[in-house]
Amino acid sequence: MTALPPRFEISDEEIARVVATFYAHVREHPALAPVFAVHVNDWPAHEERVAAFWRKAIRHSGGYDGNVMQVHKEAGNVRPGMFDAWLGLFDMVLRQELPETKANAWSALAHRIGRTLRAGVVARTQGPGGVPMLRGGI
Repeated sequence: MTALPPRFEISDEEIARVVATFYAHVREHPALAPVFAVHVNDWPAHEERVAAFWRKAIRHSGGYDGNVMQVHKEAGNVRPGMFDAWLGLFDMVLRQELPETKANAWSALAHRIGRTLRAGVVARTQGPGGVPMLRGGI
């Protein structure tokens, strides 16, 4: 079996730097910090797991074996509107930390993944026939 080529060239160091910088901002973000604080007790371990996710998503390597959709659906405190804040913050970090070509390529991938995750969270908040379940400040 032939390995897939990377979506774009990026190093482990660049991925780790973007992830660490992003989560430093998340911990200070008024809307996102409380969401993550409920779930993350070990930031270095969380950042390594997320870096592994991005290595797999971008370079088809990295050892990530989780189910991102399931994690976001089961978190219980992730709401569809939060993805705009997440992606905006992520885009800011990409522009600060990477050359424009890499930042743009990674941003496009993150937005595609974000749309998929948002759809999964939205589906979790709907009842039969797509009727919204009005609970928990959705």
